Amino acid sequence: MVGCANEKCSRLRGTKLVGKGNQRQVEVVGQKIYLPNVIFRTVRNHTPKGKPYNPYEATFRVPHSITKTDIRSYLSAVYGVKTTYIRTANYTSPLRRTRMGLRPVGRYRTYKRAVVGLVDPFYYPLDMEDMDKVARKEREAWLEKFTLKGLARWRRYELVRTTQSGSKSWRFTGHLRRDKILQAIARRRMITRMEIEGIKAEIAEKRAAWKQILMEKVKS
Repeated sequence: MVGCANEKCSRLRGTKLVGKGNQRQVEVVGQKIYLPNVIFRTVRNHTPKGKPYNPYEATFRVPHSITKTDIRSYLSAVYGVKTTYIRTANYTSPLRRTRMGLRPVGRYRTYKRAVVGLVDPFYYPLDMEDMDKVARKEREAWLEKFTLKGLARWRRYELVRTTQSGSKSWRFTGHLRRDKILQAIARRRMITRMEIEGIKAEIAEKRAAWKQILMEKVKS
């Protein structure tokens, strides 16, 4: 009885066995899903001086191999954005003469721009010049605080790096004070203990329900 229950529980969902005898193979049931591996970079729209910003239009920098149909499908499937029109333009970086001939100045200057018309408006974050006085002061205070924190962190890193220059396996973890290091160790130990307790509870529940315990899932 327990063996039959274990056989039913061990069957992976979404798969089926195909074939006869010892030549049976596992086949995936359903449709495969292919996730995109392209990068869409959002940039601010080109707005002439003295004219308002158009929220029903968005500008992207995409790879040269992307077509208008790919852009429409990508925005609709991944982000649910409805588009009305798409205009694309290729930009090539300037060339310079070298010993090997003409070469582009920089690859980052070669890109494809896509201007997409939107059904729903999208408002790009404001620049510092377009903010009011209150929002501008808050933004400046945040930038100053962020810069000072980064500068202090870089100084600590350089101090430790210069003192530990002879150690090849040394790696900066972000903590230099003893109390901070002990807190980080205690936090990691607590997380590990909680994970172990969760695994113990899961194993006890499966044993009580006469379910199969897969060691691969327990180890992961």
